[in-house]
Amino acid sequence: MPMTAVARSTAMPAAAAVPSRHRPHEDVQALLTGTLFVGLGVVLFGHVGLLSGGTAGLAFLLHYATGVSFSLWFFLINLPFYWLAWRRMGAPFALKTFAAVGLLSLWAFLIPRWISIGALAPGFAAVAGGLLVGAGMLMLFRHRASLGGFNVLVLYLQERFGWRAGHIQMGLDCAIVLTAFALREPVQIAWSVLGAVVLNMTLAINHRPGRYMNV
Repeated sequence: MPMTAVARSTAMPAAAAVPSRHRPHEDVQALLTGTLFVGLGVVLFGHVGLLSGGTAGLAFLLHYATGVSFSLWFFLINLPFYWLAWRRMGAPFALKTFAAVGLLSLWAFLIPRWISIGALAPGFAAVAGGLLVGAGMLMLFRHRASLGGFNVLVLYLQERFGWRAGHIQMGLDCAIVLTAFALREPVQIAWSVLGAVVLNMTLAINHRPGRYMNV
């Protein structure tokens, strides 16, 4: 019996609702592009002495305190979090996260050697850097990868309990930034908080459970 128009109209949305998996080359593209965006945002933050949240914020603090490069600190700080990623989120997520952390460390090392920034207003660095980092992290999240550290924790909490990743990350990031008063000027802390808010609002608005179906 031929399918009626009503049956077709009922079946088509159901078929369209089935998510398609990302292919390996799409994951590679997302890892390269997402970490590049984050790397550009990190360079903007670092150029004017701002901080970010999470393990990147800790890496910035240690960089400012010791003079050792951000790239090295960021890579080392994230090592303990791979166990959680592997146990709670699965081997593919852990491996892509390891690749993303390595790529970001590489971009953060190379980008200042490829571009030269003259005058840069801290307010613009905070907003543009927050948007770049948020957009880059969004790409990684949608391909089941992260930048390690708190990213692993908040994604686990979102998948396990449905809590908004952006809201959790915002609270953690602001707490990290506020610990930096011993090393940064209050105005730099204020701009850093703005950058953290912009970053995490980008995630909160665009990364909601069930909104994006591809994995």
